[in-house]
Amino acid sequence: MQVNRRIFQALTGITCRFYHSDKRKKVTLYSKISPLGNPSCSVTNELDEWVCKGKKVRFAELQRIILDLRKRKRFSQALEASEWLKSSGIFTFSSTEHAVQLDLIGKVHGFPAAESYFNNLSKEDKNDKTYGALLHCYVRQCQIEKALTHMRKMEEEGVSLSSVAFNDIMSLYTKTGEYERIPEMLRHMKEIGVRPDNLSYRICINSYGARSDIEGMERVLNEMENQSFIAMDWNTYAAVANIYVKAGLNDKANSFLKKAEEKIDNKEGLGYNYLISVNSRLGNKDEVIRLGFLEKSALKRCINRDYINMLEALVRLDALEEAEQLLKEWETSDNCYDIRVPYIVIIGYIDKELYEKAETMLEDLSSKGKILTPNIWGRLAAGYLDKGKFERAVNCMKIALSLKKDSKGWKPDPKVIMKIFSLFGENGSVNDAESFFHSLRPIVPVNREMYHVLLKSYIAGGKEVGRLLNSMRAENIDVNEETKVILGLQPNEVLTVKCSV
Repeated sequence: MQVNRRIFQALTGITCRFYHSDKRKKVTLYSKISPLGNPSCSVTNELDEWVCKGKKVRFAELQRIILDLRKRKRFSQALEASEWLKSSGIFTFSSTEHAVQLDLIGKVHGFPAAESYFNNLSKEDKNDKTYGALLHCYVRQCQIEKALTHMRKMEEEGVSLSSVAFNDIMSLYTKTGEYERIPEMLRHMKEIGVRPDNLSYRICINSYGARSDIEGMERVLNEMENQSFIAMDWNTYAAVANIYVKAGLNDKANSFLKKAEEKIDNKEGLGYNYLISVNSRLGNKDEVIRLGFLEKSALKRCINRDYINMLEALVRLDALEEAEQLLKEWETSDNCYDIRVPYIVIIGYIDKELYEKAETMLEDLSSKGKILTPNIWGRLAAGYLDKGKFERAVNCMKIALSLKKDSKGWKPDPKVIMKIFSLFGENGSVNDAESFFHSLRPIVPVNREMYHVLLKSYIAGGKEVGRLLNSMRAENIDVNEETKVILGLQPNEVLTVKCSV
């Protein structure tokens, strides 16, 4: 079955919309602040300029901007906007606004700054919202003792407790791997009259799954399903299915994937993505493609996240033809360009040893002006090398090294580098070995083994080694017994280096 959007639309009459419009929009405060993607750009300056032009700042609009910035993980700018709102004096913060600012302070400056802000609040503003925000700061930074102490204080001072606070503590136990403490917390919240919600039960279910306790997991699931105040959701059934997959209970997993599908809201892209991913791990190719069609028919727009998830599933299933077709669809989707999307197919080619197809695709992207990363070329070089295609491996590695200057974090695989070097040495290609050596110097530390390969190349090519030996010593790499053997010296023979200037 091919994943072809045009055919699918013709059959169903359903169109995926991508919100692409050239209409000029009215300039709003949101439209001024939203594009400031660089965290170093000042939101305060934009707000001050807006006010200086005589324009009004509406409380609800600025709240929406702060919320949007938080969702997009632009926490520094969100905090800046919140602080501007507070210092303006135009609006009085309620405990809700204090809780938002406290949370942002914790994200940007850490829990000590959040503690300080909380301690300076009035007694009236220290309620479940602000107490909960500080608790969340402790949980986020894995401060177990502080979180537990804070939770006890909330109970002792009669702060209104909900499932949110208990879920925070249970999430903290999940982060720290203390899964056995999670059921205890669930029992405690029920004992003091706090109703667990869906997340409470799901965290507990996952804690049993992490300990491979299927019986315990099923017991909690049964309790959850029999609670009148709980409406079962796709997340929980999908989590149960995932636990069954890990336990090798595929029939049960498939059964609960069906239950999860029945609970998905038609607008819930994340739900479809999760089911597609789990089904691909079970090898259910037909189900993956069926769910992909359902997702496209249900959603108003298919975003990059959806394409990435579906492509990963297809590649996992070795359905490369379907992945290629879906990639072509994405290219015409008007979605913003994201190199991760084609990379999924390229990595699929590399994993299946289809190196020529991967290289052709990379060259095509490069010819279109797309910015590539060195790691993908490095992986391709390693693949070619394993297949004995030395020249292609060298060319790919040279491209990777040339891209390194514009990319942070990537370092070539030392084993691949030394294998290429060794083959240069064996082939006696002095100029090529030297060129490769010099391209490496700005990227990886040179070592004795590299110099030894070069020495072998020099000797095989009849080239004077004096300058190379001096360069070794300048790098604090002394001549050892292996060096002498390469040079054809006796172990106790003294090496005298002559080098003309």
